Amino acid sequence: MNLQIALDRLTREECFKILKETEKFVDWIEVGTGVIKEYGMSIVREIKQSYPHKTIVADMKTCDAGKHEAAQAFEAGADITTVMAFSADKTIADTLKTAEQYGKRIMIDLLGVSERSRIIELQNLGVELVSLHYGKDMQSEGELGMDLFSLTQGLSNLEVAVAGGINLETLPSVIEKGLSTIIVGSAITKAVNPCDSAAAMKGLLTK
Repeated sequence: MNLQIALDRLTREECFKILKETEKFVDWIEVGTGVIKEYGMSIVREIKQSYPHKTIVADMKTCDAGKHEAAQAFEAGADITTVMAFSADKTIADTLKTAEQYGKRIMIDLLGVSERSRIIELQNLGVELVSLHYGKDMQSEGELGMDLFSLTQGLSNLEVAVAGGINLETLPSVIEKGLSTIIVGSAITKAVNPCDSAAAMKGLLTK
C-alpha cells in the first residue's frame, strides 16, 4: 500500500523542506493543484529531478484539453497526472492515449461522483487507476464518510487511491478497505514534525 504525500497550499521552500524530512517514508509525491497554479510545470520538473526514483503525481485536475495538459505534465517529469471524472469521455480517452504514448499513467479523480455507473463507464474507456476524493471544502463539514468506498467496492481490475483529511486516527479504518494508495496532506505537511507523522503512517501501512 503506497503512501502518497500531497503537497498543497505550500510555498516552494516548504515543499522541499517537507520532502527532505519525509522522503524515506513516502512512495508517491503529489504536486498539488495549488502548487502547480503558483509555480507551473517548473516545480514538477524540479521535484522529479530531486527525487527521480519516486513516483511523481501532478494533480492537474484536467477537465478539458486533455491531450495537451497530460503531455505538459509528462514532459515535466510527472509519472501520473490527474483528470476529473466528470470530464467528457473524449477528454479522458485522449489523456489515456497520451499516457500510453509517454509510458505514464492517468489517475481519474472521482470528486463529485456519486453514481457507481460512472466508474463502470470509466473502466470501459480503459481507466485503471482512480482516486476516491473527499474534497477540502467538504472536510469542513465532517470526516471522510465510509459510504464513499462503496463506489468502487468489488470492482475488479481497478486500482483505487483515497484522499480526504486522512490522519493517524482515521487511517486504520481506511486501511481496512484494502486500497492501493493512501493520500495524505495536512496530517503530514502541517504536522509539528512531518517526519514523525509520515513514519507513523507508513508504519501502519506496512504492518
